[in-house]
Amino acid sequence: MKVAYLDCASGISGDMTLGALVDAGADLGVINAGVQSLGLPGVRLVRNDVKKKGFRATQITVEHEPQHKHRHLHHIAAMIDGGALSARQKELAMRVFTRLGEAEAKVHGTTIEKVHFHEVGAIDSIADIVGSAIGWDLLGIERAVCSPVPTGTGFVEIAHGRCSIPAPATGELLRGIPLVESAVPFELTTPTGAALIGALCTSFGPPPAMKIDSIGYGAGQRDLEQQPNLLRLLVGEAPLAEGGATGTAGGPLAEQIWLLETNLDDLSGELIGYAIEKLWQAGALDVVTTFVQMKKNRPGVTLSILCQAPQCDALEAILFSETTTLGVRRQPVWRHTLRRETHRVETPWGPVEGMLAWPAGEAHFSPEFESCRRMAEEHRLPLRTVYDAARKAFRP
Repeated sequence: MKVAYLDCASGISGDMTLGALVDAGADLGVINAGVQSLGLPGVRLVRNDVKKKGFRATQITVEHEPQHKHRHLHHIAAMIDGGALSARQKELAMRVFTRLGEAEAKVHGTTIEKVHFHEVGAIDSIADIVGSAIGWDLLGIERAVCSPVPTGTGFVEIAHGRCSIPAPATGELLRGIPLVESAVPFELTTPTGAALIGALCTSFGPPPAMKIDSIGYGAGQRDLEQQPNLLRLLVGEAPLAEGGATGTAGGPLAEQIWLLETNLDDLSGELIGYAIEKLWQAGALDVVTTFVQMKKNRPGVTLSILCQAPQCDALEAILFSETTTLGVRRQPVWRHTLRRETHRVETPWGPVEGMLAWPAGEAHFSPEFESCRRMAEEHRLPLRTVYDAARKAFRP
């Protein structure tokens, strides 16, 4: 699997992302052709090699004819849909713009259909987002991890006036994304940059296990006194899992997630069960209890939770509020998962939903419990009878 790591030591913006992708090997000529197919007047992406605090990097600027126009999401969607982009490139670009629209709508108390995109609707930002989507696709990135993000401090002038950093839309877009403290008195992370990482990155933290193939440096427009204004992009291959190649149809997919654990020896089973329900509702990937013997020979329970990085804080808060724990252990872990797809089979009593997986290159079907349970109750059948019928109904 092709993986990428965004090292946002100086924040992230649309032009920094595009510069890093080009520097890592994405063909600027192909990106230019895709951006120009949107019909924007005289648009052209220009590459320059620059130095930031002594470090070389690629800086991308957008040249175009002057135009002052506020666009709605449906205008941008029509441009993207009519452009000469691949299906994946269109999907990636719209994913970013949709996140931006949702954030702006929430900040201004309106609907996504009525949002004027102001700065985001400007040609520069459209070119940066669509260009980044094309570059992302050209490098074949399937999964991305991002470092904690600095926003900078101070104030920024936007279309609605002077706002503290992070700007309202940027703050909304950074929900669930870990931030890192920075005293740099400028806007380091823009709304476009925040939307890109929110739409493209699946986890946050240190670099994932990978074999690096290329490294790209994207330069911001501003020169910072404190540090080089760069975004570093590492692109490579995830490690092979034992028994199969990562990312193939039958092989496992590598993913970094987080493990939260705590030991409990003074809480009733009912309260532990309630906490587990809350953890599932808050987005835990898995919740497991293990019976342990604790100090002074007290019987206890270890509560283990697997989750994505953005859910860590919320799940930890549930542990502190719903249990008697005084501490929670955190650690990043790697898991390998089989490729899965939802699937439906037809039984004598109707359709049953389930999941397809490829444990050894051959498709395997697992009926979904709730679907089988409903059918068993409706037709007054033993649950096992429905399960057996659903498995027999599957034809690879």
